[in-house]
Amino acid sequence: MTPPAAAARHSAAERREAVLDAALDEFAERGYHGASTEDIARRAGISQPYVFRLFGTKRELFKAVVARCFREALELFQRAAEGKRGEAALDAMGGAYIERLLVDRKRLLAQMQAYAACDDPEIREVVRAGYGDLVAYVERVSGLSPAAVSRFFAQGMLLNVFASMGLTVGESEPWAERLLAGCRELG
Repeated sequence: MTPPAAAARHSAAERREAVLDAALDEFAERGYHGASTEDIARRAGISQPYVFRLFGTKRELFKAVVARCFREALELFQRAAEGKRGEAALDAMGGAYIERLLVDRKRLLAQMQAYAACDDPEIREVVRAGYGDLVAYVERVSGLSPAAVSRFFAQGMLLNVFASMGLTVGESEPWAERLLAGCRELG
């Protein structure tokens, strides 16, 4: 007779990632101040004390979520721009951002919540470092002028705002379509 299947065992790293996933959902929905570690623990299927054992504080958990989001965005840019330079690299990164990140409303909202939580100096430091890494990479791989890099990030932030409002290309308000047309002219 075959013994009953043992309960699935997860490594500490796997549990940590599960908590980060649950925290991403909770922080995206409720923000740093509105999210509760109790709800995060419930989403992750673990106890609240275990969340604190893994991350120490709610702030440290939020910072870990924010850092992971920026790291994933950087990795997306790196894959998209591989072997490309100049405008081709910008186009590839922008296209990848639109295709992957902007359609993931949860990650977009978490990103917006990270900016909103920058009144906390420790969170602000993580956001600045993550955003700075993105800027440094785009500058390096594109080799373009500060104006071109600024335009790339300004258009990205405008797209973030559109996506956060649920505006999509071709299904937007007339004013949004005009702004999008302006982005295309600049691009």
